[in-house]
Amino acid sequence: MGSINSIIKPTQVIQPYYFGDEHRKTTCLWLKNLPPLFHADKVDLFNKVVTHVDQGESAEWIDSKTGKMKRHPKWYAMAKQGKQLGDRSRERSKTFPGIAHAMADQWG
Repeated sequence: MGSINSIIKPTQVIQPYYFGDEHRKTTCLWLKNLPPLFHADKVDLFNKVVTHVDQGESAEWIDSKTGKMKRHPKWYAMAKQGKQLGDRSRERSKTFPGIAHAMADQWG
């Protein structure tokens, strides 16, 4: 069975760095009766505030099985190390503050 993305396409796909958090984590939203979250990567005629920031650090390593270079956001790699402590799923499922604030400001 595939992911929900293969069954129902998301209305909007966002990243934490779109909203001020220096991290990458693809987040899919299925919006019903809500507008897409606004974010701006540059100042233009209609937008005076830029919400995008740098994508943050990445961790790189050689996969021992394939011998190929792997690259993940640093927060994800650190969460992967926490799997012994039972924190991995909690860390991977968190919503970054910038996205939460944008939801509250724009939809609240």
